[in-house]
Amino acid sequence: MDFSSKLLEQAVDEMSQLPGIGKRTALRLVLHLLKQPASQTQDLSNALLDLRNNIKLCRNCFNISDTEICEICANPSRNAEIVCVVEDIRDVMAIENTGQYRGHYHVLGGKISPMDGVGPSQLTIKPLIEKVQAGKVEEIIFALSSTLEGDTTNFYIFKQLENTPVKTSTIARGISVGDELEYADEVTLGRSITNRVPFENSMKDQ
Repeated sequence: MDFSSKLLEQAVDEMSQLPGIGKRTALRLVLHLLKQPASQTQDLSNALLDLRNNIKLCRNCFNISDTEICEICANPSRNAEIVCVVEDIRDVMAIENTGQYRGHYHVLGGKISPMDGVGPSQLTIKPLIEKVQAGKVEEIIFALSSTLEGDTTNFYIFKQLENTPVKTSTIARGISVGDELEYADEVTLGRSITNRVPFENSMKDQ
């Protein structure tokens, strides 16, 4: 792709680094920004810088937050004794949109994937285990995507919790095998949370 401007080329190159954005889409977005008032581009730039510099991870659940404790964990109406284990904030948002869950979350920050060089130590598994061992949790709900990596991560955590009294369950398989949680429709996902099953049963079904 030939550019008449080095500045344009640089902007397109940076924009195309975003997931799902190819060079042509990046060019269209950059040209769109050029047509908008300078103040709009400045607002976008400021919002991204503010996000990058000031975003926090909740010290309790590792969800993305503006404060040390996220709004969900700080809400006294939520049940802190039930913890739903998810991969990232997109899964938290998907489950919250169902309106069917009133417990807390624990965001792992990924899934165990040796092929990608991601091991248990690179995820927030240890704080989750410590939380359970401290006796603060009655039930762990595994809500990772039903992929090989998701199942591997579920099983690893389950084995770490074997000698604790915590109840372990997993969302019902209304979610198709191989599907990412964030793409499930709200009704199906809500039913999967409500009709969760003991984790041991899910292993027998595989």
